[in-house]
Amino acid sequence: MTKITTVQCPQCGASVVWNEQSAYRPFCSKKCQMIDFGEWADEENAIAGAPDMSDGDGWSEDPY
Repeated sequence: MTKITTVQCPQCGASVVWNEQSAYRPFCSKKCQMIDFGEWADEENAIAGAPDMSDGDGWSEDPY
């Protein structure tokens, strides 16, 4: 017997079956997928990273 894997849609919380028939997984629909994409495009979502170490911050690789 194969166990059916389900996940929660990150946008609305609906249950989504994780398989090839779920075209928008982990989202439940194209609508939820596009809402999420819009949030990333509007920079409402971000992945934390290293601070910007550009020369504009007074940092330089030259130790002298």
